Amino acid sequence: MARRIEIKDLDIHYGRFCAVRGVTLSVPARSVTAFIGPSGCGKSSVLRTLNRMHEVVPGARVEGNVLLDGEDIYARDIDPVAVRRTVGMVFQRPNPFPTMSIYDNVAAGLKLDKRRLKRSELDDVVLRSLRAANLWDEVRDRLHKPGASLSGGQQQRLCIARAIAVEPDVLLMDEPCSALDPISTLAIEDLIGSLKERYTIVIVTHNMQQAARVSDRTAFFTLAGVGQPGELVEDGDTQQIFGNPRDRRTEDYISGRFG
Repeated sequence: MARRIEIKDLDIHYGRFCAVRGVTLSVPARSVTAFIGPSGCGKSSVLRTLNRMHEVVPGARVEGNVLLDGEDIYARDIDPVAVRRTVGMVFQRPNPFPTMSIYDNVAAGLKLDKRRLKRSELDDVVLRSLRAANLWDEVRDRLHKPGASLSGGQQQRLCIARAIAVEPDVLLMDEPCSALDPISTLAIEDLIGSLKERYTIVIVTHNMQQAARVSDRTAFFTLAGVGQPGELVEDGDTQQIFGNPRDRRTEDYISGRFG
């Protein structure tokens, strides 16, 4: 079940440094929301707070709220591991487990589940996930070959299959195409368009054309200068942000006048 995300007055700190300040943002269910902005503005940090992945950095903490359908994922009784199962993540560079087969890469998260799945159940999930990631036809005859034997674009789709195999409600993507060639990038973009029917997707991208192509909504982040906290300038429908931004800083960034 895709979920709506509400971010309220979010500050992100790493030790004494405030990386992001005062973000309030809504992400609708079953949609693609793109985070854009110059390097260092905190868009990836905000993305990682949505499944508490930033907490792997020593000294990281947040102030404010992140709500999934009204439930605060930072409440004291919430298990971060459960959050990361509900909110999956695909990273900038494809990271299949190198010693595992294609099949085992997809099944990896399921094998950590307390529920013991039968082999036939695992087979069904792997098949379904690879099909959803538009990868099944390319790997069906080599499921037991290493995941690392695939091309870069195929590896990234394998990582997407691995992420959706555990049936998350939200899928986060941190520059998923930055290391890929144009053909592989197009395949990932097509995949994102089909996945939003079932998932809430948030993507960080430096590619303005990609944000315009794949997203329903866009949020623009920036920072006043080096060492200053990042901030959300504006967000809205992608067509409005790219066609008629409300803030001059957004227009300047999109048009290439800065950033």
